[in-house]
Amino acid sequence: MSDEFDVIVIGAGPAGENAAGRAVRGGLSAAVVEEDLAGGECSYWACVPSKALLRPVELAAEARRVPGLEVGPIDAAAVLARRDEAVSHFDDAGQVEWVTGLPAEFVRGRGRLDGPRKVRVALPDGSERLLTARHAVVLATGSRAVVPPVPGLAEAEPWGSREVTAATSVPGRLAVIGGGVVACEMAQAMHGLGAAETTVLVRGAGLLERMEPFAGRLVAESFAASGIAVRTGAEVVRVERPEAGGPVTVHLSEGPPVEADELLVATGRRPATGGLGLETVGLPADRPVEVDDSMRANGVEGGWLYAVGDVNGRDLVTHMGKYQARVCGDVIAARAKGEGDDRPALRDSAGGYGAPQVVFTDPQVCAVGRTEARAREEGFDVRAVEYDLGSVTGAYLLGDGYRGRAKAVVDEDRKVLLGVTFAGPGAAELLHAATIAVTAEVPLERLWHAVPSFPTVSEIWLRLLEAYGL
Repeated sequence: MSDEFDVIVIGAGPAGENAAGRAVRGGLSAAVVEEDLAGGECSYWACVPSKALLRPVELAAEARRVPGLEVGPIDAAAVLARRDEAVSHFDDAGQVEWVTGLPAEFVRGRGRLDGPRKVRVALPDGSERLLTARHAVVLATGSRAVVPPVPGLAEAEPWGSREVTAATSVPGRLAVIGGGVVACEMAQAMHGLGAAETTVLVRGAGLLERMEPFAGRLVAESFAASGIAVRTGAEVVRVERPEAGGPVTVHLSEGPPVEADELLVATGRRPATGGLGLETVGLPADRPVEVDDSMRANGVEGGWLYAVGDVNGRDLVTHMGKYQARVCGDVIAARAKGEGDDRPALRDSAGGYGAPQVVFTDPQVCAVGRTEARAREEGFDVRAVEYDLGSVTGAYLLGDGYRGRAKAVVDEDRKVLLGVTFAGPGAAELLHAATIAVTAEVPLERLWHAVPSFPTVSEIWLRLLEAYGL
């Protein structure tokens, strides 16, 4: 085996795999280093298993909205079994085969930087292997769940996103700390599968606070209707679990404590930079790796280090990590051939279009670009229009009691969309049209000629444009 490659990628999740794939497609040799399962967090403990758990809950809710259909209890054991199939029973042989088929060398072990263009790998047998990159090293190590420094919390061995998506049984009582995407999705999934007493503890004023306000309100109303309790302004001050595997008690600054069989902590994630050896190349070891729009790390002499996906802290969603990786792999191949830097460059969410995101609750919430509040903070001359998604004929036909809302944020100077948010059952399928409109900066006058089919929910586009005055 050679220890020298054109490109070395640390991390075999979706971002790392895509970076390696594009570099190899560009004619370079590559090695991919992974200490855990090839396929990464998304394939085994996040996107894929969570949606496998949520899908039956979503279907049951849809069926209940249609007269004439009988909906029985969900078979939780069958759902968990299908989840296991979806994650290949935590066997990454297929993903490893994909990497080697690029072709690239797959190296199982923990990789860390060891100076310029050097990667030292701690192998499973206790030995080490030192790899050298001719052109580039790509960091694609993702992110890790954050556990707040609350007395007793770590000792209570709470679930994180990994434990809840890999659960082998459903607790009767579940407490959830957090009000973001993971908290909302997994509270609804576990409740739908049998966690009859589910309580969501939100430190802030409501759910999904980074999105348009109506999104969190609609999800909270859905939770209340199904029996999920949401306590806002809930500051956790102490957690107790006297016996391993026994009941856990969550004490709050105000109000009665919450007792549950399991506790899920979903309070955010941070880039996984610990132990990567960043200090050996002059970078801080405890912060995201700052990159330019080609994903090349700032402040590294020689410009050989790149970072894609969650580890650079730009947009912590899988599809954006994969996009960054495609950009990165193409740029590395071009630069290695001396072809210059004229490859696609990414505008990040702070200075560009914003990442599309879907919350797979019932109702689904999805958005791309800026919220109205953020657009105003950034100094845009903004006009926002909203419309009741449930009043569109196509939505009514999907079932009784369909509730939803749509909002478009318009740049009044250029007459283009800065952001769009939808909330409603099945609304995620509307998002890509919004992503194209926002990213391509389609003028509203031209967008008006993109006629939606009747009777579909996508007719909301016509209604939004009419509300704007077109």
